[in-house]
Amino acid sequence: MAHEIKIPSVGESITSATLGTWHKNDGEYVNAGEVILTIETDKISTELETDKAGILKHRAAEGDELDIGAVVAAIEEGDAPAGGAAPAEEPAPSDAPVPVAEAPAASEGDFKVTPIARKIAGDEGIDLSTVSGSGAGGKITKADVVSAASGTPEPAPAAPVPTTPSAGPVARAEGSSEKPTTRKKMSPLRRKIATHLVNAQQEAAILSTFNEVDMTAIMELRKRVQEDFVGRHGVKLGFMSFFIKAVVDALQAVPSINAQIEEDEIVENHFYDIGVAVGTDKGLMVPVVRECDEKSFAEIEQAIVGYATKAREGTIGLADLQGGVFTITNGGIYGSLLSTPILNPPQSGILGMHSIQQRPVAVNGEVVIRPMMYLALSYDHRLVDGKEAVTFLVRVKECLENPDRMLVGA
Repeated sequence: MAHEIKIPSVGESITSATLGTWHKNDGEYVNAGEVILTIETDKISTELETDKAGILKHRAAEGDELDIGAVVAAIEEGDAPAGGAAPAEEPAPSDAPVPVAEAPAASEGDFKVTPIARKIAGDEGIDLSTVSGSGAGGKITKADVVSAASGTPEPAPAAPVPTTPSAGPVARAEGSSEKPTTRKKMSPLRRKIATHLVNAQQEAAILSTFNEVDMTAIMELRKRVQEDFVGRHGVKLGFMSFFIKAVVDALQAVPSINAQIEEDEIVENHFYDIGVAVGTDKGLMVPVVRECDEKSFAEIEQAIVGYATKAREGTIGLADLQGGVFTITNGGIYGSLLSTPILNPPQSGILGMHSIQQRPVAVNGEVVIRPMMYLALSYDHRLVDGKEAVTFLVRVKECLENPDRMLVGA
């Protein structure tokens, strides 16, 4: 009996998902509870497990975009075959009928092929023995068959993209003025980010104000307590917990920034859930650290480390990304000296951190060298006046330059 595995619902606004990675091969025996594939949506990546044991049969290929509820795999229930996992592909019996348009089953015994690739090959009359597989273990994928049908060989996936025009990824006819390019489909996450950013620019009246902060006191404090902090809490005392606490203090002082516009109403928030932008190889994510006004520095650092681990592993859930009232983004880790961050709607403010540089500054009438950081606050001018924005950023600066006050709650 075959048990179907379908793309699950992962959020009210999500209608489709992309099959990211198969973790188990077609025809492989899997146990109940094993992760068999990862799907990607425009917001998160999710691993799917099977609740049945049996032989796995793929019903879609990596890269396919599928509707929520679509069948992505099937499990043929049964006991594990003697000697371990089932072979990836079983050759058809010699007396089995062979479809006219499909390559002979006997020629498929020595290689792996996804179901969708086999179907396309059958429809196009392509002999699969002549197709080179670019999938895991040499598996023939949909892209391989499509390339074979068009007469264009699929490049090996591990090969570096050439940078010289003479060896570009797209061949040019002699005398052609066309330049070499590489074209690929946008991922659902990248499409969502693009739409989100454009909407933010079009819907809000975004304005930015700037200041700079002397990081001397924070750096000296971290150096002084770091060893004891790590020993007690198991995480390092980073800069981000100071910035989150400073933002909470400033939001309490300027509550108009802790608000948002919904149609013709202003909704003022009385909680402090702060989003921290995290860059991943799949795009920008903003997990939310909850109740930052009640959390200690250690609890904030532990939450950030947990989210960073989830981001690397692709296991951040939809609930982790929702409900923030303000966002902090750190372009300084990439070397940015100054930038104007874009709002994360429906929030009304976002703070941009930047790289720390040794610069000459005037202190008590003398020029001294100090570790300085530029700060940028982008805000929705429909809701936040310039005076309030400047007051907010000055408050953040004062908290950061006097971190002992935040530690004792003064």
